Amino acid sequence: MFNDIGLPELATLIVLAMLVFGPDKLPKLIQDVTRTIRKIREFSDSAKQDIRKELGPEFKDFEFEDLNPKTFIRKQLDNEDLGLKEIRNGFDLKKEMAEVTDAVTGRDADSSAASSSSSASAVSPVSAAGASAGPAGGRVDMTKKPEGTDRDDRPPFDADAT
Repeated sequence: MFNDIGLPELATLIVLAMLVFGPDKLPKLIQDVTRTIRKIREFSDSAKQDIRKELGPEFKDFEFEDLNPKTFIRKQLDNEDLGLKEIRNGFDLKKEMAEVTDAVTGRDADSSAASSSSSASAVSPVSAAGASAGPAGGRVDMTKKPEGTDRDDRPPFDADAT
């Protein structure tokens, strides 16, 4: 919780506490705070023991930290039974991004295979569609609006949809 507090922040908090509470009340305040923290820990430990006792021997390996969603997901992803490590290791993000970039920019299969060694089968359907779609020689210009559409051609207003 307070892992990112450094020495300057700690010194600032101590000086601020000295100014607010005074040097005579500060030791008593520190004792009260530590006593309260100790009581809260004892209460939480006894509550955990009661819950474990109520759950029975089937849940003797139950850890309350597993209830944290991040910890639960991390443990499930590290589980060897699912085979997710092989999938994660077999996935090349740079190659996939290069293929998507080539598909979006409409590069030919020849130039993309030479530049990023990606497979031509992933790019060729887009290139073939681009060659028949526009006069740009195999490239699709996604910034231009299709010809024949005017600004005044708006879809009909639907009062129920809004």
